[in-house]
Amino acid sequence: MIKTTTCAFVAAAVMAMGAQSVSADGHGEITVGYFLEWPMPFLAAKASGAYDDALGMKVNWVSFETGTAMSAAMASGDVQISVSQGVPPFVVATSGGQDIQVLDVAVSYSDNDNCVVHGDLEIDKETAGELAGKKVAVPLGTAAHYGFLRQMDHFGVDLSTLQVVDMAPPEGAAALSQGAVDFACGWGGGLSRMKEYGNILLTGAEKQELGILVFDVTSAPASYIAEHGDTVAKFAAVTAAANAEWKANESEEMLAVIAEQSGMDIEAARGSISTFEFPSVEEQLSDAWLGGNAASFMKGVADVFVEAGSIDGALDSYEDAVNIGPLETAAGGS
Repeated sequence: MIKTTTCAFVAAAVMAMGAQSVSADGHGEITVGYFLEWPMPFLAAKASGAYDDALGMKVNWVSFETGTAMSAAMASGDVQISVSQGVPPFVVATSGGQDIQVLDVAVSYSDNDNCVVHGDLEIDKETAGELAGKKVAVPLGTAAHYGFLRQMDHFGVDLSTLQVVDMAPPEGAAALSQGAVDFACGWGGGLSRMKEYGNILLTGAEKQELGILVFDVTSAPASYIAEHGDTVAKFAAVTAAANAEWKANESEEMLAVIAEQSGMDIEAARGSISTFEFPSVEEQLSDAWLGGNAASFMKGVADVFVEAGSIDGALDSYEDAVNIGPLETAAGGS
């Protein structure tokens, strides 16, 4: 049932784009990066083979633990498209000279990316200054790293007093559970496990009030987009169709497929996806997102990383790092 329904959505989306070749040479295959324990509608299309059908080629999928690893895989040519790469790792890569571009807004999730303090410390937002001198697990160069920097700045915690250990969320959760770190930052399943051993400092809504946005993008090397624009547009159309189907129905059947594909049980997947927002194509193309605000937000992220000494410098502008062409094509535009 999922396959039939998803493919129907995809067929309509791809047909609207007109008859176009799927790639420069009309055949081949691509490799796409994604995250496990990160339940999103595109996973139902992945399971049904909808991407292969729409693109007319084999789509290989490889999972990563961080967006920085995605950047490295795209730089080496091993991965052509990355789904749900965090904005901070994208910014780190582009600031360092890697020519990758944003294709769409994959997901917004202020409540699914956070830092958790071990319960034994009994530290909350009122006593967050007591974090000075503590040991923290942070996946460096990621959305969680950016959120960590902004929260520490908000609470007035001097970064030089902290012992920061670079750990992906699953490892950070394990370290927190063992008392090897005092607090840890991450997302998805890792964050869920962290919460079993402690408490967050700020809610998603409180972070948003401070201007700490948390969203992921679909990204790809600029050269690949330029050479295979039709393929990229059709990929975006499949993703948009899966998002639309989920938003319209949120069926248990689709959730079951998403959970299985993300390596989670159904209730855990339900809990995570309930904190996600999937902007429509029209919303993504608006000034609030890719039409203007995204590039400005990226500049702000880069400046925070520069100030923290995490990267050497920022670009003057990140407008060229956003390419709305494929998404416009997927929407039936120019």
